[in-house]
Amino acid sequence: MRSYPLLRRLEFFAYPAAAGAAFTVLALGVVTWLPALAAMACALQRWRADGDSRCFAGVFEAFPRYWRALWKHSLLSTAAAAVLVANIVYLLGRSHPIAFVALAAQAGIAAALVIHHVALAAQAGQSPNGSVAAWTRGALALGFGSPARGTAILGAVVSAVLLSAVVPLGPLLLGPSIPVVLALSFADPRRNTA
Repeated sequence: MRSYPLLRRLEFFAYPAAAGAAFTVLALGVVTWLPALAAMACALQRWRADGDSRCFAGVFEAFPRYWRALWKHSLLSTAAAAVLVANIVYLLGRSHPIAFVALAAQAGIAAALVIHHVALAAQAGQSPNGSVAAWTRGALALGFGSPARGTAILGAVVSAVLLSAVVPLGPLLLGPSIPVVLALSFADPRRNTA
């Protein structure tokens, strides 16, 4: 009997880790990361709202729907990320003061893209039958409508990766799922997020 509360608490790590494992497998296709992130959000939302514990299988089940809807957005986002990484690598090797300003600008753009994509996945997970335009509008409101929400989402991304680094494969399993769970809780219509 005493182990039940402990097991109940462990599910808050086990199910996001299972969803994160499915996301990692699907994201190996490079341009599949955004549909995989949205599918992970859908599976985690079903767990949060309905108690559906099939998080690993739920990601694979939801993926085809999100792939059809988000493959163009994912392709553009992957190209933008590659350009940002190339710019940052190039600017890190420069010592000119303008390079420092440009590097800070690139880091700010990268942070905004991270917030947007986590919020987009949460919106897609909340309303799987919605349109990409509706998900994008919702993501902009969720990620940038409140400085506290956007900062919390970005902080969750950074801290989930850093804090889960002590666990083997932790950043791959919990790095994407913990920020998505937080964004889903912010996007929950039953919660006052203003």
